[in-house]
Formats: sequence, structure tokens, C-alpha cells
Amino acid sequence: MPVNILMPALSPTMEKGNLARWLKKEGDAVKAGDVIAEIETDKATMEYEAIDDGVLAKIVVPEGTQDVAVNQLIAVLASEGEDVKAAVSAVGKAAPAKEAAPAKEAAPAKAAPAKAAPAAMTAEPARPAAPPPTPPAARTPQPSAPAKAAAPGPAPTHGANRVFASPLARRLAKDAGIEVGRIQGSGPHGRVIARDVEAAKSGKGLAAAPAAAAGTPLPIQAPSDDKIRALFPPDSYEVIPHDNIRKVIARRLVEAKLTIPHFYLTLDCNIGKLLAAREEINASAPKDKDGKPAYKLSVNDFVIKALALALQRVPDANVTWTEGGMLKHKHSDIGVAVAIPGGLITPIVRHAESKSLSVISNEMKDYAARARTKKLKPEEYQGGSSAVSNLGMYGIKDFAAVINPPHATILAVGAGEERAIVKNGKIEPAWMMSVTLSTDHRAVDGVLGAELIGAFKTLIENPVMMVV
Repeated sequence: MPVNILMPALSPTMEKGNLARWLKKEGDAVKAGDVIAEIETDKATMEYEAIDDGVLAKIVVPEGTQDVAVNQLIAVLASEGEDVKAAVSAVGKAAPAKEAAPAKEAAPAKAAPAKAAPAAMTAEPARPAAPPPTPPAARTPQPSAPAKAAAPGPAPTHGANRVFASPLARRLAKDAGIEVGRIQGSGPHGRVIARDVEAAKSGKGLAAAPAAAAGTPLPIQAPSDDKIRALFPPDSYEVIPHDNIRKVIARRLVEAKLTIPHFYLTLDCNIGKLLAAREEINASAPKDKDGKPAYKLSVNDFVIKALALALQRVPDANVTWTEGGMLKHKHSDIGVAVAIPGGLITPIVRHAESKSLSVISNEMKDYAARARTKKLKPEEYQGGSSAVSNLGMYGIKDFAAVINPPHATILAVGAGEERAIVKNGKIEPAWMMSVTLSTDHRAVDGVLGAELIGAFKTLIENPVMMVV
């Protein structure tokens, strides 16, 4: 029987949408999960996925059409083995989606009553026929009054095992280590979509595991916005909506802390030789006709170079974890956290192990300037094998940074300060700097991390080793 494809409700408040583009044409074979169209709402453009196999027999609403009502027929899918011409001739003969069918004309026998029609693609027989009696175990009681809208629950299942969720939502749930069947769906007909997975990462909309043993505590539920606001007088705060940068940062931080087992290693570095070398190098930098030096090195430039060389000395730590295998990088591409209005971004110094300190310094100045004006290209801040986060200029002594996926390590750098140390049994002053290496324990365990931060310490305390 033909399947009527209806305009989906992609948000709780959506009444109309624009059919931006068809990704399949009439006569194309369609598999469940294929993206067949792009639908524009007032907030975003979203992909529309098929939930049945068949052939796209007829496109009723052409692409580019605006203000298409939710549940309006937009196309017809011929089921596998069905005559396409017969499916096309059945267009419009099916009962309208908004009309409630009589109880005796329930779904066809092949569709179990428990099946919910996700993504608003509903299977409707072109010529309804009376189905066989519903088995007693699956019969749905008929309420005497209109039923109230059910509260959101775990994702609806098809048969005993299948959970209705988009492929993107399934992938995000797998990456986060969350069973998709525990996630409450907010998509059409309770379907699990990407935003539900993001909410589940923070504990929202996450049902208890079905097989949890008695006494297992329920997952922590973050309080809703309304509950948080109720704690404060209405006139005591101002609501500042999140921009896209802050939303992305929040999502990636939650992803990192939920999916990466962090392990921390801290040690102190004596940077006396580094400060002396920096002063001498900067003093001897060539100047242009206006007296402007060709470069001016910072402590952070030495840190970037030292970490890059340390990764080359300990190549087993210059890696990225994937479920299929370890990615062992040939070069040290070092990301450097740069503060920008509303958040931060991490431009990448590529092949930092082979670049001079002056090149690294000038490259970072350019990156930082363009980052603050949002002029960086994607290839300039995506990827990398490790990263540096330096808060020393703010007087922070030490801290632990959150790993930025897909990196397996990040080095947090504190302030250089004069401290009393013991040397040869005597107390004497020294310029010290505390650094903390955060590692992904799946890829870089304790011993390997200790080797890496040890190699960094050797280089940063003996800067002449960076130029030979």
C-alpha cells in the first residue's frame, strides 16, 4: 500500500514550514533513514528522513514551496514491490491526516498498534479496509472522553526492539555512551532527535535504564529553567540569551567531560633560563625603518614550541582516540586557546615542531587578532593533536583544563612567579611556573602522560634545546 508522506512538525510550535529542497526525485529508491528533503522552520533548516523502504512515486509539493501546513500531503511513497502508477493514482484517496479514523478502521494488520509514526511520515492505506481483530494483548482501551496529551516518555519503539530516532541522534547517543531507548523524544510523535541527545547529556529527559538493578539511583536531573528562575525575585536578574558560540562551547564541554576519562598530572618548571633567553632574543630582534621589531617572543611561544617537540620525543602520546583504532599523528599541531567575546576559540599552529619561535610568535599574533574579529577559517581552528591553555597572564597559579576533542591532551599553564626553592640544601629564589597536563586516559595513561610532561619540563627549562 502507498505511504503518504506528510509535512512534519519539527518543533512543538510549528504550524507551517517551507519545503526547501528535495534530495530524492520521483522514481528514486528510498531506504529507511535516507534524507529525502530539507525543511525550513522559523529557526533552522532540518533534514527529513524516510522511515520506510520503497520508491518515491509522486512529489505533491515542489521544492521552494513556502508555508506548507503541518500534516499536509507532500509526497507519496510506493511500498516495495508495489506498482508505482497505482500508488500515484491513489494520491488524495486516503483519509485526510487531520480527520480521526473510526475505531473499527484502525491501522492495517501488518502495523502493530504500538507503532508510532515518527517524523510525521504516516502509513495510510489508499483504500482502507477493515482489519482483522486486534489481539487482546495489544488492544488499546477506548477512553470515554478525549485523552489528555501524554507526558513525554522514553522513545517509542517499533515491535520489541526498534527505537524511533534519527541517524544523527543515534550517532550522538553512541558517542556519548547513552542508550537511545532511555532518551525522551521531543520530535514528531515522540521521535528522538539531536537536541534530545544534547539534553540527555546533562541528565534532562533521561529515563532510568530498563535493566537497572533494584536500588540503583536514578540519573541526576538538572533543574529546569523555570525552577532555577523561581529561586530568585523576578526583578533581581536580567536574562541574556545564549549566542551560538556559547551554545557550542557548552555542548562540547559537556561532551568532553561525559565521554573523555580525564587524568591530571602537575609539576613545576624552573623558567629562569627561559626568561633570560627571551629577553636576549627580543633585544636582538631586527627592526624595520620605523623601529618596530620583526618579532617579540612571549613565554607562551616557548610553551607551544616545547609541547610540540615533547610530542615528537614521546610519539605515543601524540595521538587521538577513536573506537576503531588510535590515530598516531606525524606532526605536532598545537591548538592555543584564545579568548573572544562570549567564549573562546582554539586556532591551530600546524607543524609547530618544525617552526621557529619567531614564526610561531607572529602566527599566533595573527590568529589572535583574526579570532577576536571572527575572521578565522575553519581549517585554522579545526583538528590538531594537542592544545595549550595559558591563564598565567591573569595571575592564575595552576588549574586543570578540559580536553578539547579530538585532542587526547591539553596543557594548562599557570603564572611564572618568583618562589623559594631548595637547591643543594640551600633555600634560594627561582622563577617557577606550574603546568598541568590533562590526558584522555583511554589514549594517554599515567606513565605515558608522565613521560610527555617530563619531556616538556626538560625543554622549557633548557630553551637552547628548542633551537638545535
